[in-house]
Amino acid sequence: MGVPYCGWGPLHFASIVPLVPQVLLLSLPLLMTALLQPLSASHRLLASFFSASASPSPAASMASTAGPEAPTSASSTYTPGTLSAAFVTCPNQMVAREIARAVVEKRLAACVNLVPQITSIYEWKGKIEEDSEVLLMIKTRSSRVSALAEFIRKIHPYEVAEVIAVPIQEGNPPYLRWVEEAVPEEKPPQ
Repeated sequence: MGVPYCGWGPLHFASIVPLVPQVLLLSLPLLMTALLQPLSASHRLLASFFSASASPSPAASMASTAGPEAPTSASSTYTPGTLSAAFVTCPNQMVAREIARAVVEKRLAACVNLVPQITSIYEWKGKIEEDSEVLLMIKTRSSRVSALAEFIRKIHPYEVAEVIAVPIQEGNPPYLRWVEEAVPEEKPPQ
């Protein structure tokens, strides 16, 4: 007996290919929110997204019955936007580790996650390029993003280093307090 036909012939596949970038673009805010939330909240967020069109998975059911958890909002002690998540791409793991270690040692960041094996497609000097890179996800104070970007530009091997940052609106209160403690406020010039 052969493989059952599931309706994904060439015509059907070709009709959904143009939608892929739109779906990815629409999913990006959800994925970024999930990355910046505590792990258990991420699972609930993703589970709620996928359960909208399907029956709940066993993991989603377990997450909803696991009992009370710490609140995910830090509004009582955290001012939204005080902290930021900055993103930097690096050509390889070695450069990524060196930059990550340097920004933490200089106290420009509390934590840097290295996300290996991302693929970047971009236009550079009139040509479409595709490279394998390592993504740094850097947690810092919003007031230190300029100093962080300046430091990275000095040590990064790229001619134009990607340094972008988004404000953190909310998160796990103990984690946010730890980031605030680990990264000192920028001292005003004297």
